Amino acid sequence: MTTDNETRSGSRGGRSSSTHRGRGQGGERRNRRPRRDEEDSGLVERVVKIRRVSKVVKGGRNLTFNAMVVVGDGNGNVGAALGAAGAVPDAVRKGTTYAKKAMTKIELNGPTIPHEITSKYSGAKVLLKPAAPGTGVIAGGGVRAVMEAVGVKDVLSKTFGSSNTINIVRATLAALDQLRDPVAAVERRKGVSGVVNTEDTSSQARE
Repeated sequence: MTTDNETRSGSRGGRSSSTHRGRGQGGERRNRRPRRDEEDSGLVERVVKIRRVSKVVKGGRNLTFNAMVVVGDGNGNVGAALGAAGAVPDAVRKGTTYAKKAMTKIELNGPTIPHEITSKYSGAKVLLKPAAPGTGVIAGGGVRAVMEAVGVKDVLSKTFGSSNTINIVRATLAALDQLRDPVAAVERRKGVSGVVNTEDTSSQARE
């Protein structure tokens, strides 16, 4: 036979356990959703900047949102794009789609970059330097997002001029696009010098 106190305590225990279980499941779902999306697509997606744009028209104001999204496979391929829509989720979705289409292959040197490089976009200037293993990504938000997406684990960076995040991302991508494999670059230079030497020798022989 149960007493009223036992019944009340049991009901309280049941409510508390079910509430806790529901919150736990909900929290896990919220925490896992972005990770599951990244795993399903096999890509690293980073929303770098969201801007609200208000345009005055005859009937009032049109409110839209711009989302700067960086997408990469963590293995040397990366792209970034700006998506615009009337709602933030739609803007992010468009930016992600455009960024996937704009992905390009970057020359890396293992977990770092092959050489120092500087690039500029609009008023933003970005300097990237190779770093020793274990250094990590020493960079701000825009540069860090690009490095994580492309798969760089160790790099030193510094930004100059404009603090506009979108311009910084563009400058970072421009810098990465200028990277070249050092071995291939040396071989290319040797090939060019060999051609020049051959031409000089043949011209001297004719003389």
